[in-house]
Amino acid sequence: MSTLDRRRFLRDAAASTALVSAGGLASTALTAAPAQAAAPAAAAPTGRRAGRVSFRWWGTAGWRLDIGDRTVLVDPFLSRIDTGLFTGAFNTETKLTVRTDVVDAHLDRAETVLVTHTHWDHFMDVPYIAGRTGARVFGTLTAYHLGLAYGVPSGQLSAVKGGEVLDFGDYTVEVVASLHSRNASYAVAFPGVRVSPPAKPETIAQLPEGDTLNYLVRVSGGPSVFFMGASDFVARNLAGLAPDVAMVALNSTTVTADYVARLMAALDHPKVVVPVHFDNFETELRNPPTVAPADRTRLDQLIAAVRTSSPRSRVLVPEYRTAYHF
Repeated sequence: MSTLDRRRFLRDAAASTALVSAGGLASTALTAAPAQAAAPAAAAPTGRRAGRVSFRWWGTAGWRLDIGDRTVLVDPFLSRIDTGLFTGAFNTETKLTVRTDVVDAHLDRAETVLVTHTHWDHFMDVPYIAGRTGARVFGTLTAYHLGLAYGVPSGQLSAVKGGEVLDFGDYTVEVVASLHSRNASYAVAFPGVRVSPPAKPETIAQLPEGDTLNYLVRVSGGPSVFFMGASDFVARNLAGLAPDVAMVALNSTTVTADYVARLMAALDHPKVVVPVHFDNFETELRNPPTVAPADRTRLDQLIAAVRTSSPRSRVLVPEYRTAYHF
């Protein structure tokens, strides 16, 4: 039996690993057909345990992970400013305005921030969060230089490329080089990188994609969870990750061939698949999430594609700020 086959056999032979909310199974009301939910599992014993682990979706591709008394953020975007994107009046000159009162209401602490790419809906709030909490920010070289442009001390910024496996004691973070999704014209919105600190950005167009990363967080004595911030990937870079749970970005176009089927195969068919980046991220962070009609259709299509290409996977559609546990 190969290493990958053995890992999957041991994973699937264990009790079902799934996301459950503090109040029971998560709602699946957003989908036309209810997503399946699995029972919680007891993690296999290890030499050390991280304590209680919870995952809260902050909309878009944003997450808050509480690992015992330690907090990790992925693509935190709480300001959710109005750019006209969802009303057909998209304004690329929209001013970058951090809603500090909203961020402060949700955030009391953070030690690590993982940035997948530097578009405004993934990076805009990060410099403020770094200043408020002292968290270390991990991201591309573009994220590093943009952080400097915002006045984040270099000692709080760590540039990564993909391939790094970083040990934080209670958890590790594996960085995976990835790709950004493309629009119907096969183009990436706001392409470009920053190879030196620019002037402080003022508009959303001044925050380029800056290359894209994925992250695999492995919790000691707990789950391994894969985080995407955009709906494309390099299949070869995912070989051997085999996460328990995959946070999968909704594909807004069909220009990426066989997106879901290839992704499920590359990730070795995760036990749980959680769609993200399907909400209208310019509305309040209030349940049920606001979903544009076209995105609701695509969400249902993504769920159907997971069930077809990875029938052993369970799909969970998250709600905002709900604490999910593995």
